[in-house]
Amino acid sequence: MGRPGLKNMIGTELIKGYGLGNQLFFYITVRCLAREKNTDFGFVNPEQIGNVFHSNKGMYFMDIDMGKEISRQDMENYNIYHEQDDRLYMGNSVHDMTHGCYISGPDQGLMDVPDNTIVYGNMQSERYFEKYRDEIRQWLHVKEEAESYEYTADDLCIINLRGGEYTSCPELYLDRRYYLNAIRNMKKINPAMRFMVVTEDEVAARKVLPEFEIHHFDMGKDYVTIKNARYLILSNSSFAMVPVMCSTELKYAIAPKYWARHNISDGFWSSEQNIYSFLTYQDKKGRLFSADECQRELDEYKKTSRLYARRNIRPGKVVAFFQNIKRRLIYGWFFSKKILRSFERRTGIIKTYQG
Repeated sequence: MGRPGLKNMIGTELIKGYGLGNQLFFYITVRCLAREKNTDFGFVNPEQIGNVFHSNKGMYFMDIDMGKEISRQDMENYNIYHEQDDRLYMGNSVHDMTHGCYISGPDQGLMDVPDNTIVYGNMQSERYFEKYRDEIRQWLHVKEEAESYEYTADDLCIINLRGGEYTSCPELYLDRRYYLNAIRNMKKINPAMRFMVVTEDEVAARKVLPEFEIHHFDMGKDYVTIKNARYLILSNSSFAMVPVMCSTELKYAIAPKYWARHNISDGFWSSEQNIYSFLTYQDKKGRLFSADECQRELDEYKKTSRLYARRNIRPGKVVAFFQNIKRRLIYGWFFSKKILRSFERRTGIIKTYQG
C-alpha cells in the first residue's frame, strides 16, 4: 500500500555522467517494472535524459514520456533498492583491482520491489523488459523529422565502434582483430557486403578501421542509423543496445562474447545481463555463438571456476602484488599493439578510406 500523500510509483534517479545507453536502460526497466505492477513511474532529475558527455540537447529526437518527477525532498519518503552487484577483483586494470569487474545477472529482487521504491543499478537484463518489447518501441518512438532509413540496405553492415574513454582501457577497448573477424563472418552471409562505421569518436575509429567510411552524425542520427540497420557489428557499448532492441529492420547482429571483458575473460561475462536473445556473439578467434550457447557455457563456468568462487572478495597484499605485475604486462602489450597499428597505417600496410 502506498504511503500517505504519495502516488504509488516505481522510479530511479538519472545521475549526471551516465551515457545515453545507460539512461535508456534505466528508463525502460523502470517503466516495465511499473507496467508490471500497474503503477506510475517517475524519475529524480528527469531533465538529465539525453544530456551526456557528447551531446547536451536532451532527447530532441524523441517525444519521451518521463512520467512523474520525484523531487529530492520527496526521496526520503520512498523505499530504496539497489540491484544485486557482484564483482571480480582481478589484475587486468586499475579499475578491476580497485572497484572490481561487474558480472551480475538478473536480480529477482529488483523485479519484486514494492510500490514507492526508487531503484538503482545496472538494469540491463533482458528478463526485466522482454515481455514489453513491442510497447518499448512505442515508448521510444523516434520523431518523424528525426527518422532516417538512409543507410538501411540488404548489402550494408553498420559497424558501431565505441571510442572515448574506452581507448585507454586494455580490458575494455576492442582490438581491430575483433572487427575484422566480424567482417569476415558478415561476408559469409553476403560476399558483396559493404561496411560503414558509426561512432561517437571518429579519431579513434580512424585508427582502428581507417579503410572504411566513418561517421559521427549527431546523437539522434547515430541512434536511428543503428536502429534501422539490417546488419550490425556491435562494440561492447550500451549505446547501441536499445536501438537494436527497438529495431524492426534488423536481420543479423554480431556482438563481442563476454561483452565488456571480451579481451581478457576466461569464461565470465561483464556482465551476464548483456547476454541477449537477439544477438550472435563472437569470441576472440572469430567463432560465433548463440545467446543460449553463451548462457549454458556461463552456467557451467560458475560451477567450476575458482575465480568466480571468489567473487566479491578483495585480494590480499600478496595476490595484489602479482596482480599489479599482470596489469602492467597487459597495459604494455596493449600500447605496443597501438604502436604497431600506427606503423601499419603510416606505411600503407593498412589502407585508408578514400571517399
